Amino acid sequence: MHENLDKLDSLDASIYIVSGDSPEQQLELHGLLESQFGKSLPFVSDSGLELIDLFEMKNGDSAYRGYGMLDEDGRVVFHTINDHWGEQFDQTLKEIKKEYTKLNKE
Repeated sequence: MHENLDKLDSLDASIYIVSGDSPEQQLELHGLLESQFGKSLPFVSDSGLELIDLFEMKNGDSAYRGYGMLDEDGRVVFHTINDHWGEQFDQTLKEIKKEYTKLNKE
């Protein structure tokens, strides 16, 4: 996973994990990711699921797994629901870079 996360470094973007989990749960997960993979991403706590809802990724009282992108004005550029985005990281990265390139051409 660490090598995959490094592939995101070429993007001039802030990258976060958004979760409805409590900050304490996120801190625990952040530590587990760092210990297992040598690297993690910063977490954003969205216990009210407001940002998750903005991305149309709300699933009742929780969130779908996936990824998305906001532009500089806070508008959702795209979102993808995919439980297996990490296992399919090459495809995930391809879509992220495609959307990032489109955004930067506008």
